[in-house]
Amino acid sequence: MNWRCDVQNFEPDVKISLTRVGVTNLKKLVRLKRANKRPIILLSTFEVFVNLPSSQKGIHMSRNPEVIEGIIDEALEIESYEMETICEEIVKRLFKKHEYATEAEVFMVSDFMTKEKSPISGKYSQEIHKIMGGAKGVKKDNKVEITKIVGAEVVGITACPCAQNLIKEMSIKKLKEEGFSDEEIEKIVRSVIFATHNQRGIGRIILEVPTGYEIEIMDIIEIIKKSMSAEIYGILKRADEAYVVEQSHKKPMFVEDCVREMAKNIVEKFKHLPDETRVLIRQINMESIHRHDAYAEKVSTLGELREELLFES
Repeated sequence: MNWRCDVQNFEPDVKISLTRVGVTNLKKLVRLKRANKRPIILLSTFEVFVNLPSSQKGIHMSRNPEVIEGIIDEALEIESYEMETICEEIVKRLFKKHEYATEAEVFMVSDFMTKEKSPISGKYSQEIHKIMGGAKGVKKDNKVEITKIVGAEVVGITACPCAQNLIKEMSIKKLKEEGFSDEEIEKIVRSVIFATHNQRGIGRIILEVPTGYEIEIMDIIEIIKKSMSAEIYGILKRADEAYVVEQSHKKPMFVEDCVREMAKNIVEKFKHLPDETRVLIRQINMESIHRHDAYAEKVSTLGELREELLFES
């Protein structure tokens, strides 16, 4: 008697369909080969899912890691393979491995190292950002429609506008009490930078675009960087430290300001992307004088963002 059987194919006791079933926290080393450049080595964490109909007890879980291993091996031999392209291929093969599925999704997060130069001394240091790639697939009438996901998360610095304004008002009051004239006070206010408290800011942008559109990950990283009060660096000499502190205090920003600035920069940079592109923008500011963190988020389509900014102008 053959005792082997696929229990996953049995009918479940409770016949309810499931939205996503799969594996998370699957770590793989990914090597992206690039034309005329050194390859990029990424330590990536994958999430891989398919949906499950109410008539089936379980998915064939081991097939998900097998699919990823095969795609990663192929990426070693192909020029200019991108994270989102890898994920797109994984989604296509998930449908082949899970014939019962009508939806499939893969998402990967990797540490991405860049070489950054400090603003004054020109010292180079390695900086690590998080980059994201993914794909979502929907199968209808044996045709698969795929949406690609690309994003990044960058750490910077923000300076609080509210506290800075309070310090400015207190300073003006003290100057008046010391007998300075209004003309002298105005000159002093123009010449000095007022103190405030800082936060380490974490900005994130994720875009979901139809297949056929390309996005350069460094463009997203640069948008996040310039949407905060100042950048941070691995190596800073004294002149660099003074510059970063000065720049951050010259450009104080609320957490809300960062999200709005990212939205504006996305619209300006990605004019080639269609209106249906989904946009997630998130900023977390880790407070220095409060026990809580500040959070702001915008979820929209690119078309809706364009309309809002057009109406504003």
